[in-house]
Parts: sequence; structure tokens; C-alpha cells
Amino acid sequence: MRRNRSRTAWLTVGLLAVAVRLVVPQAGDPKLTEVWEPVPAVVDPGGPGKAPSDAVVLFDGRDLSEWRGKDGDAPWTVGDGAMTVAAGTGDIVTRRAFGDAQVHLEWRTPSVVRGVSQERGNSGVFLMERYEVQVLDSYENPTYANGQAASVYKQFMPLVNVARPPGVWQTYDIVFGAPRFKADGALDRPATLTVLHNGVLVQNHVTLEGATTYIGKPSYSRHAGKAPLMLQDHGNPVSFRNIWVREL
Repeated sequence: MRRNRSRTAWLTVGLLAVAVRLVVPQAGDPKLTEVWEPVPAVVDPGGPGKAPSDAVVLFDGRDLSEWRGKDGDAPWTVGDGAMTVAAGTGDIVTRRAFGDAQVHLEWRTPSVVRGVSQERGNSGVFLMERYEVQVLDSYENPTYANGQAASVYKQFMPLVNVARPPGVWQTYDIVFGAPRFKADGALDRPATLTVLHNGVLVQNHVTLEGATTYIGKPSYSRHAGKAPLMLQDHGNPVSFRNIWVREL
């Protein structure tokens, strides 16, 4: 009985000590830890289908003026506010180059399902033309996990599969940290990627092992600090819309 009373007494003392800390103001000047300048810029965040006011709009549903193909103007089709892969015409890249960036885009695989695994609604978003976030119809479509939708292709599988059915629009929000290279060409800092697929975190600041490769291990080779964004022609009529980039 005495032991229980002792424990109760110590608990009471502890609670009183916490109460005192909450009631008694902290000593010192709170202004010493206040930062007033610089003041963050005011940015209109936009809304559904609209880009933030400080973003570079790469596709607003009207034309492909911000894009080019291997032989000049981008050859993909535009209609109903979306651009669609014209199979066999090749990848398209932005006319502008980007490094560290926040990228938003919406994509849709064909409503009529053809093929299985990697042949079903395949495309890709390539940061700096070489670091790929996979686009694929991964709705009830078994394939290798580091090649399904929202994977960093052949490097990192997504944390979860949040793919929507074929023919339904989906979103990617990507935060990309470009790699840095030393003067002698050696890697100084690897690239990083964070990806939200349909609003769900699926790549949590992963550190890339190098550029995307289909066969073999990825590796780095020195390149410019900025390079275009690329969308892949993998032979499937995948559509894209509402594409914008915020340079970081």
C-alpha cells in the first residue's frame, strides 16, 4: 500500500511540474527567433485545371507550341483539350530547359484496352530527357513492380498502386532535384524525386542511381544543369493535358 502511495505522489509531482512549465512564461526575448525578411513572394495557387501564377505552362489544351519533335514541330495530335501520342512519330521534348522543378501533368491511357503488361497504355515522363517516371495502365495489369505506373523506371517501385481504370484521367505531381557534377565531370550530388500519383505519395524523395536504362544498371554521366522535359512515344495512344512546371 505504501508503495502505491509513493508512486501516486511522484506522479502528482510530475504533473505539477508540467503544469508550471505551461503556465510560467519562458524567459528571454521571442523576437530573437522571428524572421521577417525576405518576405515570400505571393503566388496565386490556381485551381483545378489552372496552373499557379509563377508556373511555366507547357500545355493548356490548345497547341503544342512549347514542344518539338525530332524533326521540328511536335507531331502528336491535339483535340478536346488534350495532346495524344501519335504512335511511331517519336518522343517530344519541351523547347525550354529545366533543372530543379515541380512538374504537374495529367494523363490518360486508352479506354479500349489492348495488350498486357508493358504493352498496355505505356508512355513516360522523362526529367531532363533521361530520368523517367513511368506512365502505364496499371489497373489490374500485372507487370514488374519497378516498371508499373508511378515507378522510377527500373529503379524504384511505387509505395502503393493508386492507378485509376483505363480511360480515366490521372495526375502526377513531381518534385525533382537535378543532379550536380564537379568540374572534372564526377558526380557531386545525385538526382532526387518525389512523386504524388492521384494525390497520394508514391515516391518519397528517392535518390536516383543514374539515368533510366532498359538493360543494365543505371549510371550518371555529366550533362548540362538544365535540359528539356520529354514525353515518350511507346506506341500507345496515351493522352496528356494541363502540363506546367515551376522552376525551383
